[in-house]
Amino acid sequence: MAGTQGPGSLVGIEQALDPGASFDLVIDTRSPAEFAEDHLPGAVNLPVLDDDQRARVGTLYTQVSPFAARKLGAALVARNIARHLEEQLQDRPKGWKPLVYCWRGGMRSGAMTSVLTQVGWAARQLEGGYRAYRRKVLADLDVLPARLRFVVLHGPTGSGKTALLEALDAAQAQALDLEGLAEHRGSVLGGFDGGAGAAGGGQPGQKAFESRIWQALRRFDPARPVYVESESRRIGRLSLPHALFEALIGSECVRVVAPLEARVAHLTERYADIFRDPDAFKRRLGYFVEQHGRKTVEQWCAWADAGRWQDLAREIVRAHYDPAYQRGGNALYRRVAQARPLELPALDHDAIIRAVQELTIRDGHALGTTNAE
Repeated sequence: MAGTQGPGSLVGIEQALDPGASFDLVIDTRSPAEFAEDHLPGAVNLPVLDDDQRARVGTLYTQVSPFAARKLGAALVARNIARHLEEQLQDRPKGWKPLVYCWRGGMRSGAMTSVLTQVGWAARQLEGGYRAYRRKVLADLDVLPARLRFVVLHGPTGSGKTALLEALDAAQAQALDLEGLAEHRGSVLGGFDGGAGAAGGGQPGQKAFESRIWQALRRFDPARPVYVESESRRIGRLSLPHALFEALIGSECVRVVAPLEARVAHLTERYADIFRDPDAFKRRLGYFVEQHGRKTVEQWCAWADAGRWQDLAREIVRAHYDPAYQRGGNALYRRVAQARPLELPALDHDAIIRAVQELTIRDGHALGTTNAE
């Protein structure tokens, strides 16, 4: 059986992802660019070939010969593994047990595992590498959503849906924050600043986004509801997995209702990071010119220059977001017409906590409990 042999033996993906697995570190030996695109949960990148070296070896393989490529690759791999041993791995104890993988469980992870085993560590190699992990993620994303009971929060922009999800999570309810996982607020003005997404623009790549969703879904208890905000098929430039979106649009709904002025105050607080840079904010307002006209957007830019953020938020809500919501932005959700209302007279901390208590009591789960209904 995989994983039961001596040092250096292969470990299957199911065993590697088992919560009871006792690996001290998961090592991704692929190049930094491959690692940035996606990787196993908790993995660290100790590449045996960096991006440039990998390209050099690949070019030599196609243009000269496989033998010449392997010879160069072996020299580079040896130097890089030696550097890792002298730096990141220098202080690891004798009983240390790492799991090592590369793209498909081949030469790169094999070389690292062999050296670590020769040192005396109980190194294991992931059978099938990242490719096996990716297949596991995609297979699970096809079936996990149908096993869960989602409760979808609907409501116009600024009605506190994300704040509710955060409070639900803090209260030990099950919450799936898709915008947080996508590092995007789900609107034209919604990109997160300073995100660590590998593909730029503050968002992760599609594969990493799917891995984040997979990690969240596999932790949820099917006996308890999972709260999630209504989303379109795309959040920024990322797409929701098909089975998840199909599950969401058929789920029960809650309509969050809050007064306009409370929403305006909430928006100016939640978007404070982008308001701090009026020039960057005005560039984002440029996306509205085609729909609302240059004169209107120039007025909004003038308010930004003057720091009139509440006036600006109020007008954008009235002119753009509310009409879009009323035109049926959630029309794909089949049970939205039967949504139960959740009325919030305000959107401050205390009001959000009271709303969370109402939601969890309605759904049969008092705050902080983990028992099934």
